[in-house]
Amino acid sequence: MLCAGLALALCALQLVPAALAGPQPPLLVERSGARRLSKVGDFAWENCGDKRDPVVVQSLSVAPDPISIPGRLRVSAAVNNGKTMASPLKAVLKVEKALGELWIQLPCIDQLGSCTYEDVCTMLDDLIPPGTTCPEPLLTYGIPCHCPFKAGSYSLPASDFDVPDVELPSWMTNGNYRVRAVISNGGEELACVQLAFSLKSH
Repeated sequence: MLCAGLALALCALQLVPAALAGPQPPLLVERSGARRLSKVGDFAWENCGDKRDPVVVQSLSVAPDPISIPGRLRVSAAVNNGKTMASPLKAVLKVEKALGELWIQLPCIDQLGSCTYEDVCTMLDDLIPPGTTCPEPLLTYGIPCHCPFKAGSYSLPASDFDVPDVELPSWMTNGNYRVRAVISNGGEELACVQLAFSLKSH
């Protein structure tokens, strides 16, 4: 579940395209008004589910702060998974931007923003075709990259990833953001993680 958790915590932030899966096509297509992401900073996280959620992020560290794009990213994480989980794993993202003291929810546009993804398992299969070896460093640390995710504790020691150029849509302007990601299966909430960060583009 660490891979899925990181996919939500990083990839689903829609800022870093499939870093765990190695080289991939650009996250966003070139479009009118798009700008290049230059920095991501002020990163913070917390579990937002109740104590009954079987999946709990125990630690998540992202460095440096701010992260320069393109550049190098160091990630360490630990997740405790109390239940074997299989497809479909539904992910619901709520993305908000600070406007003064208010938080404004951003809509889902071109699969970016406050979107619902019906099956994270399918998304992972698209990134890493079934039957292929899990990429490093997942392989070294025994972290699965496909469903089902067996119950257990998974940890990723501090590992470095290259972050490529990322294009942001025109509506994703500089400022402070927060993302609430909820994973469920069959209506049962399995995990909830909230992330906060700031964006700077040019």
